[in-house]
Amino acid sequence: MNPSAHASRRREDGLAIFSAAVAAVDPFALVRANLHLADGDLHVGPHTIPLTDTGRVIVVGAGKATPAMARAVEHALGDRIHSGAINTKHDHAVPLTRITTVECSHPIPDADGVAGAHCILQLLEGLSEQDVVLCLLSGGGSALMPMPAPGLSLDHKGRTTAALLACGATIDEINVIRKHLSAIKGGWLARRAMPARVVSLMISDVIGDPLDTIASGPTAADPSTFADCLKIVATYGIARGIPAEVMHHLEAGAAGQLPETPKPGDPAFERTDNLIIGNNTLALAAARTEATRRGYQPLILSSRIAGETRHIASMHVAIAREVAATGQPLPAPACLISGGETTVTIKGDGKGGRNQEFVLAAALDLDGCDGITVLSCGTDGTDGPTDAAGALADGASVARAAAAGLHASTYLLNNDSYRFFEQLGDLVITGPSGTNVMDLRLLLIG
Repeated sequence: MNPSAHASRRREDGLAIFSAAVAAVDPFALVRANLHLADGDLHVGPHTIPLTDTGRVIVVGAGKATPAMARAVEHALGDRIHSGAINTKHDHAVPLTRITTVECSHPIPDADGVAGAHCILQLLEGLSEQDVVLCLLSGGGSALMPMPAPGLSLDHKGRTTAALLACGATIDEINVIRKHLSAIKGGWLARRAMPARVVSLMISDVIGDPLDTIASGPTAADPSTFADCLKIVATYGIARGIPAEVMHHLEAGAAGQLPETPKPGDPAFERTDNLIIGNNTLALAAARTEATRRGYQPLILSSRIAGETRHIASMHVAIAREVAATGQPLPAPACLISGGETTVTIKGDGKGGRNQEFVLAAALDLDGCDGITVLSCGTDGTDGPTDAAGALADGASVARAAAAGLHASTYLLNNDSYRFFEQLGDLVITGPSGTNVMDLRLLLIG
C-alpha cells in the first residue's frame, strides 16, 4: 500500500471511530436503558417512584439531545405523560406526540427560547407531592432555556454570552455567570417545581460531569456565587464589554441585595435526584473499542482536556510524534484518543470552531511528517457557528494547501479554519447528531 493509500485508510478509520463514539451516546438508547414502567412504578436508574392515580408526570427540559431523550420517554411512558415541553436548537426537533418542542437559537439565546422557558415554568405551577417532573437536560441546554432574571433582558444576556465566548472563558465560567442572570438555572427550576418529585436525566457536555454545570444546573444546587461572577469578569477584563445592567445586577447580588441561587441543603433538593446517563467518557470508550477492532493500539489520554486550542493541538502532536519515533508510550499502529472542550481566543474575523482550529494548528505542527492523521470533531455535529462537526488533516495538508495558494498560518491567525478546510475538502460534515458530549480528538499513527 503506497503512502497516499495509507493516509486514505487512516482517514476512513478516523471517521469510522468517530461515528462509533457518537453512536455510543445515542440519547434514545441511553434513556431507554435508564427509564421504564413496571407494576405502576416509575423506574429511573436506581430510583423507584410509585405513581398514584392522581399524580401527574410532567416532562420538561432543554438541550441538543433532549428531543431524542423526549422521544424515548414517550416510548417508555406513553399516555402516562400528562404534559411536557422542551427547548432545543433549530433543526434538532423530532416528531413527538405528548411533548411540545420549541426550537430556538444556540449559542446566543433568542426570544423563542424565552417563550419556551415560559411554557416550561407554566407546567410547573400548582404541582403537588403526588406529581413527578422528569427533566431532560443535555449540552446546549443553558443557552436554549433562557429566562432572564428580573430587571434583565434577553439582549443583556446575549451580549454577555457573546463577550464571554469571545474572550476565551471556559464553559464552566460561562455557566457560573449564566446561572446568576437566570430565573430558571442554578437550581431555580427545582425550586419552582416544589413540592413535586423531580428526577433529571442528564447527558453531560462538561468536563468532570458536575451536576451544577450541565445546562447550568436547573435542578442542582449551585455552589457558585455572585462574587465568583465578578472574579470571572475581572480575570478576562471584559467589564466594559458587558451591559451596564448586567454589571449592576452582579454587583448588587455580591452586595447581598439580591437572592443567591439555591445552595446545597435547600429544601428544593430534598425531593430532587439528578442522574447522568451519558458523557464523554462513554464515547471515548466506544472509540477505543472501534480503534482496537480496526487494528490500532488505542490510548485514551483524557476526557478532561481543556485550555487554549492551539496549545492543546501542539501537545497532542508532540505525543503522536513520540509514538512514531520511539514507540512510546505505545507502539504504532496507534490511536491516541482524547475528549473534553478547548477554548479559542478570537483575534481574527474568520469562520471556524475549536475543532477545526485544533486540526489546523495540528496540521502546521505535522507539516512534512508522514504517517500521522488527525481528526477533531464535536459530538453534536456542529463546531462553533458552522455546519461542520470538525475537520481532518495529515502531514501533507499544509503543502497541499500551499500548492493551491492557501497559507495555513495566515488562516490560523485569522481564526479562519472553516474556509481553509472547505477549500481542501477536509471538513467533516455530519449534520446534527442528536447528541452532545463535548468533543472527540483522534491521532492515528501508522
